[in-house]
Amino acid sequence: MPALQQSQSVVTLTLNPSVDKSANVHQVLAEHKLRCEPPLFEPGGGGINVARAICKLGGEANAIYLAGGFSGKLLEDLLNKEELNQHPITIEGWTRENLTVFEQISEQQYRFGMPGPMVNQEEWQTCLDQLKSQSHDFLVVSGSLPPGISEDIFVELTKLSKTMNSKLVVDTSGKAFQSALKAGVYLSKPNLRELSAWIDQPIRDEVHLTKVVKDIIDQGLSEIVLVSLGAGGALCASAEQTIRLNAPTVPIQSKVGAGDSMVAGMVLGLACSQSLEEAARLGVASGSAAVMTAGSELCRAEDVDQLYPQIAISS
Repeated sequence: MPALQQSQSVVTLTLNPSVDKSANVHQVLAEHKLRCEPPLFEPGGGGINVARAICKLGGEANAIYLAGGFSGKLLEDLLNKEELNQHPITIEGWTRENLTVFEQISEQQYRFGMPGPMVNQEEWQTCLDQLKSQSHDFLVVSGSLPPGISEDIFVELTKLSKTMNSKLVVDTSGKAFQSALKAGVYLSKPNLRELSAWIDQPIRDEVHLTKVVKDIIDQGLSEIVLVSLGAGGALCASAEQTIRLNAPTVPIQSKVGAGDSMVAGMVLGLACSQSLEEAARLGVASGSAAVMTAGSELCRAEDVDQLYPQIAISS
């Protein structure tokens, strides 16, 4: 992996963060009391994980997020232990807790995601004010939206980014992803399911995939599109070039956090003034490294260093 010298600042926004609890159990059986191994508690939520992964890779990022209740305080404490630059916005509702259970007998993972607390207009406005008070070159908005915040927020975030001359990066799903594209972003990271929903038909093959991505770029909806293809790697495109990246084969421990790590690597590369190809390679290496770690753990810098040169690229 090339030496990283970050020249541009990154702020992440997490509107629906979580405390992620993970544990192992021998077997999942209905109507039985299951004896789990001691649980692991980790910070969660897209933007928070992106900021954490950037720091693990040697970069810097400031994490802005909504938090409330006992679980919100626990989240803040967990991030303090990692010495992450954080700016929690206090809300009345309690921060959600997610659960991941690894079944040892089948080596299958069960992931339970909660909806999150209700967020009111005043709380959301405080969050916007915090964003306006921090100058940044990249604003990464990642993760789901909590109840009370509509998909229209991406219109506000697009306006704010243009006013502050920052680049808006979005990684979300469902209606939120479609609203973000319609508002216009700098970089989006959909997967095949999200792109299929965007065009209301399945992606047939890579030729079709490339066409859909190019259409998004040509319409001015996203300057850069990074499509995660799971074990197949990624497709990264801009108006100038299209890059196909093949992920190396790695031992899979957990897929939790792989997408956030991919975004982290990509954004960090761009913030270090790398070329699109170099940044995309760092993104795929980071995403691949994340699946090598257990539970909700993100990528490790030493794994990214090892995987980076193994990524095959075609354009």
